[in-house]
Amino acid sequence: MATAMRVTGAWVQLLTDWLDRENLPAPALRTVLDSRSPADLVPLPLWRDLLQQAVALRPDRVTPGLSIGAMVQPRHVGMLGYLILTCRTLGEAMQAYQRYETLFYGQDMVEVLGLGDQMQVRWSGEDSTGELADTVAIAALITFLRRLVDDPPSPASVSFVFPPPSATACQAYEAFFGCPVLFAQSHTCVSFPIHFLAMPLPHSDPSMRNLLDRQAGAMLLALPDSDSFDRALQQAMVRLLPEATVTLPRLAAELHMSVRTLQRRLAERQLTWRVLLDRTREQLARHYLADPSLTLGDIALLLGFSEHSAFSRAYRRWTGTTPGKARKTLGRAYKSDVAV
Repeated sequence: MATAMRVTGAWVQLLTDWLDRENLPAPALRTVLDSRSPADLVPLPLWRDLLQQAVALRPDRVTPGLSIGAMVQPRHVGMLGYLILTCRTLGEAMQAYQRYETLFYGQDMVEVLGLGDQMQVRWSGEDSTGELADTVAIAALITFLRRLVDDPPSPASVSFVFPPPSATACQAYEAFFGCPVLFAQSHTCVSFPIHFLAMPLPHSDPSMRNLLDRQAGAMLLALPDSDSFDRALQQAMVRLLPEATVTLPRLAAELHMSVRTLQRRLAERQLTWRVLLDRTREQLARHYLADPSLTLGDIALLLGFSEHSAFSRAYRRWTGTTPGKARKTLGRAYKSDVAV
C-alpha cells in the first residue's frame, strides 16, 4: 500500500513565521500550529487546510503562497535542510534531496532530470499537492537555492499544473522567479541550465555532511512499520544524541509534551527512559558500525558519548562484545549487501 503523502511539523512552522511577519494574531490557527512538533507528521489535507486558513486572513494578497514560501529557512526542512547546506555543489545537494525526500513527504515524488543543456526538478500532475501548496513548495525551493549560492542565478523557467491565475498574479509569479512561468502544464517543474549543478556551495563541510548523511539514513530506518509517536520519538533521539543533550526533559520539550506525559507514553510501551536511551543507541550503533566510512570516534559522537572509551564500555554492556569485533561481522554483511 502506498504511503499517504504528508509534510513535517517543521515545514508547517513556515506558517507561524509568516503570521508573525504579517502581524496576524490568528489564535485558533496558531493553537493548531503550535501543537505540532518539528518531528510530527502532518497529513497533506491538514497542511492544505492550514494554508487556506492562513491566506484567508490576508485577502488583499494576490500571491500569498509566494510570500509564505519565501520565509523558508533550513530548520523548516529539518535534517534534510542542514544536510543540503553542507554539500559541495548544487548537484550534490540535489542528490541528497532525492535520497532523503521520504523524510519530508513520506514518499519519493521529485524527479531530477538532465534534458540536453537543461536540468529539471519536477513532479507530475498526479503528485500535485494543490495550487497553494505547490506554489509554497516551489517558492521555497527557489528561495532556498538563492540562499545556498553566491550570486544566485534565476531559473530558466517554472511551470505549474494548475490553470493560469489573474494577469496580475501571473506578473507577480514572473517577478518572483525572474523567469517565464507557465501554467496548466503536465508537471510542476523548475528548469535550470545544467551547468548550475557544478556551482560550489559556500558552506560546504564534507566532514559534517558525512555525519548528517548517517543521521538522515538512521532517520529513514524509523519510518517503516511504526506509529507516529514511535517515529517522532526515534527521530528526536537521532537529532539530539550528537548534541549530547538527550535528557528526558529535553526529549519531552522536543516532542512538545510534559515529562510526565512522555513517561506515561513510554510506560504504555513497557519502556523506561534508560531502556529507551540504551535501546536507541544500540540500534543506531549497529547501523553505524556497518558503515566502513565512519570511525569509532565518529560513531561515539553520533551516539552522544563524550569519548570513544565510553561508547566501547556501553556497547560491551549491551551486546557482550566490543564495537571493533562487531564491526568485522557487520562489515562483512555490509559488503554482501553492496555486492547484491
